[in-house]
Amino acid sequence: MFDLDYARMVLQAEAAGVASLEQVVGQAAFEKACGMILNCDGSVIVTGVGKAGIVGKKISGTLASTGTPSHFLHPTEAVHGDLGRVQRNDVVLALSHSGSSDEILRLIEPLKQREIRLISIVGDSQSRLARHSDVALCMGKMAEACPLGLAPSVSTTCMLALGDSLALTVMKARQFSTEEYARFHPAGALGAKLITVGQTMWFKSGETLPQVKAGQTVQQMLDLTSQQKRHGAVMVVDGEGKLAGIITDGDLRRAMTRFTKEVFGKRAEEIMTAGCKRVREDTLAAEAMAIFHRYRIDELPVVDSDDRPIGLIDVQDIVAIKIMG
Repeated sequence: MFDLDYARMVLQAEAAGVASLEQVVGQAAFEKACGMILNCDGSVIVTGVGKAGIVGKKISGTLASTGTPSHFLHPTEAVHGDLGRVQRNDVVLALSHSGSSDEILRLIEPLKQREIRLISIVGDSQSRLARHSDVALCMGKMAEACPLGLAPSVSTTCMLALGDSLALTVMKARQFSTEEYARFHPAGALGAKLITVGQTMWFKSGETLPQVKAGQTVQQMLDLTSQQKRHGAVMVVDGEGKLAGIITDGDLRRAMTRFTKEVFGKRAEEIMTAGCKRVREDTLAAEAMAIFHRYRIDELPVVDSDDRPIGLIDVQDIVAIKIMG
């Protein structure tokens, strides 16, 4: 009933089209386009009509989520006032396989009048769009996989791949980090899994931390931490300010059972859990959750590279961001 050999041919045609784009990446124009996007002081405005417009929206989304401010501008709406959204320090990225779409060509003159830079992704290097672009990335004329040779298929797949190549090459040049990516993806399981301990811990660097010196008494500890916003644990530091251990509510209850009234005169180091688990600020929250589960604990000290406390994270901090979702 269905021609599966033809279906395979569609995939092969699109794969071959994408593979052919390696020659575009090897051209000076590609590197220049990357430089224009990387050094853009404004936003990258992506535009296209029809199927190219749909691809353009995705490319704009990829740019925005990987460190390059971007939004999509519909070319028809642009010439009816939305060109006011485009500023002098922006870069416009226009998509058109033919390079002769009327809706796109109408943008050239007003963009040039305002000296706004234009990058294009086109199939025809001699098209009007290519000739009037500051940088034209020419894929070559793609034969569509459609049985009629008409419906955009190979050309749009190649536009998307080339757009991704631009966006992700610039992302790498920016040294865009996992933490930055997480800030742009705060919702859903992906964002949660990329959030770091530093972004979730209750106590922040610079705040008064729930900590005491190893030689201070339990009574001094209680006096010092009675006004803390959370009372689940107190970190114990040695003479150099490095983490020596932790005193949890459980540790305190056990010490009171063992020493009764004498517990208040005991030194913190006598009742603490020495060698406690700890994490760094850049540890993923998902890794911290794994430690909570594995060792059946509720609090984790956060330390710097010298093992000095800079924060404290509670299991509820991570549960609140639905890290397990």
